[in-house]
Amino acid sequence: MPENTTATLHIINKAPEHARFRHCLASAQQGDTLLLIEDAVLALLDRGKELPGASYGLEADANARAVANRVPADQLVDYAGFVQLTVNHSRIINW
Repeated sequence: MPENTTATLHIINKAPEHARFRHCLASAQQGDTLLLIEDAVLALLDRGKELPGASYGLEADANARAVANRVPADQLVDYAGFVQLTVNHSRIINW
C-alpha cells in the first residue's frame, strides 16, 4: 500500500446495491483508494471490474460474509492495513 497523501481514502460500508455505494464510486477520482468494509465487501465479488484500481476489502468482514476465499488475497487488508491506509491518505471520506 503506497503512501498517497494527495488522494482520498473512501471508506464505504454499504452493500453494492445501495445508492450511497454508487455515489461513492461516482465521486472517486483517479488515484483515490477505496476501502470496503461491512456489507460493501460483497462488491469484491460482483463489481470487481468497476472498482477503482486501488480497492481493498477488510479481511475480517470478508471472512464474516464468506467471501474472503473467493477474492485475491492482495485485495484484502487486516486491521493493521486499515490503519496504514488511513495514515497514508491525508483525506478520508466515510460513506
